[in-house]
Amino acid sequence: MMIVMQANATAEEVQQVIGVIESQGFHPHVSRGAERVVIGVIGEARRAQADTFLRLPGVARVVPLSHPYKLASREFHPDRRVVTVGGVPIGGDEVVFIAGPCSVESRSQVLETAQAVKEAGAHVLRGGAFKPRTSPYSFQGLGEEGLVLLAEAREATGLPVVTEVMAPEQVPLVARYADMLQIGARNMQNYALLRAAGASGMPVLLKRGMSATLDELLLAAEYLLSTGNEQVVLCERGIRTFETATRNTTDINAIPALKARTSLPVILDPSHSTGHWAYVLPVARAGIAAGADGLIVEVHPRPEEALSDGAQSLKPERFARLVREARAIAAAVGRSALHEVPHVAAD
Repeated sequence: MMIVMQANATAEEVQQVIGVIESQGFHPHVSRGAERVVIGVIGEARRAQADTFLRLPGVARVVPLSHPYKLASREFHPDRRVVTVGGVPIGGDEVVFIAGPCSVESRSQVLETAQAVKEAGAHVLRGGAFKPRTSPYSFQGLGEEGLVLLAEAREATGLPVVTEVMAPEQVPLVARYADMLQIGARNMQNYALLRAAGASGMPVLLKRGMSATLDELLLAAEYLLSTGNEQVVLCERGIRTFETATRNTTDINAIPALKARTSLPVILDPSHSTGHWAYVLPVARAGIAAGADGLIVEVHPRPEEALSDGAQSLKPERFARLVREARAIAAAVGRSALHEVPHVAAD
């Protein structure tokens, strides 16, 4: 449930409500808006009695939440949330482009790709150092060596880095090199990893599982938010259906549906959702038109030589075209595309 305080509620009255919530075994989550304070009751709040809180001074009303996720819901946090990654805002007025190779393969490959996507208009560099692969015989990534190369690419281009973390014990290592942690589709319901990533305080990019409902995605986000970390971005990356013409089925519906349910930023991955470079551009256009806050796209200078996902990777010149066309669509739907990105040096 959600407790809405009166506009003139005092700090003492807010604290009294918090004390009652805690005395009943719940966890309070305080959101201070421009006009009033809203307190979320986190836990199995169905056991909580609304009348208990309505009798407290300073309480305007008690609102039951209609979803199992609370902190992620738009009811609790109606204002849009902007997540900042190395100086780049995601979720604001501007559409953001995240691009780079599926896997970090070598120093020359990642530096060449990083420079190319920067020149084409990317704001954040993506690249996998640890790769969860369906086959144990496929390339699994360079590990920490790949993280070092991503950090070098950041220093060379000024682009902040997002990269995947696969296990709770990897979080401290990846957090030393990256600006944002990615939770991949296969790990969306790895709850120990979600808690560890949330507790790191780092911005987190959470990808939808290939068979997950939107409620399940938002409940996964709830794990991150429940740690006190509100720097969460959701990613629609395609779902598994009966269709075999593409690698996955791009759920464009998910973008406005998520926007109706949550104020967290939502981006689209047209690379994994299609599995073929020829479909990436048209699906990216559709995502921006549907209201996505950004795109995450796989780019490789020589896709035919890629160690993973070459078929869905754009060449740099095709990515440049994607950026141009996505910017035009963003303008047509009343948004703009972020141009200048300040360089924020790594700690």
